[in-house]
Amino acid sequence: MRLAILFSGGKDSCLALERTRKLEEVVCLVNIKSANTESYMFHTPNAHLVNLQSEALGIPLFVKATEGEKEKELDDLKSALQWVKDTYDVEGVVTGAIASTYQSIRIQKVCNTLSLWCFNPLWQMDQFDVVKEVIESGYEVFVSGVFAYPMEEKWLGRTLTEEMLKELCDLHKNYGISPSGEGGEFETTVLDGPIFKRGIKVLKIDKKFKNNAGVANIVKTGWKI
Repeated sequence: MRLAILFSGGKDSCLALERTRKLEEVVCLVNIKSANTESYMFHTPNAHLVNLQSEALGIPLFVKATEGEKEKELDDLKSALQWVKDTYDVEGVVTGAIASTYQSIRIQKVCNTLSLWCFNPLWQMDQFDVVKEVIESGYEVFVSGVFAYPMEEKWLGRTLTEEMLKELCDLHKNYGISPSGEGGEFETTVLDGPIFKRGIKVLKIDKKFKNNAGVANIVKTGWKI
């Protein structure tokens, strides 16, 4: 089956991509570039890197801009999926959703209107297991945003490790933080991993943090040698 990946550039969409391509043909990536940094549907921190990630993965990318207005952004998603269906003969769409019914129901609805299958290979997985698999598989995951107390500025720009997973476990126990960031507590950007043909090197970042929320914008990159 010819499939498109809804691709944010974060750890979940990369893991969903890896699992999917073992079984089916992934023909393209689809990224919805939202102007709304508070969008519940689409990832925004370091979204500008998806073009580099597409090149590193060797998979074509289609980017669709949206203002990010609630529900109206689904029209832009529909337009993007219609385009890749027509262009790449896509038969289905894959997401990295784990537990968000808000996202999954809306994406499923759009797919239904376009007669596309919708697959969520990480759906209802234990969130600790998702993060553990990402780490053990060798992905280099950059923390690009934090949006929940008590996560502090020191989290920004960190690389996801086993030690960090232990910290997330403690935050989950004490504050209810989702260990995978599924509730929007934090966002990630993948720089390298088993499905990458070449890795991305971070050369410069710009951190901004205020009122228990912040982002680490990657402003300069290079290729790993």
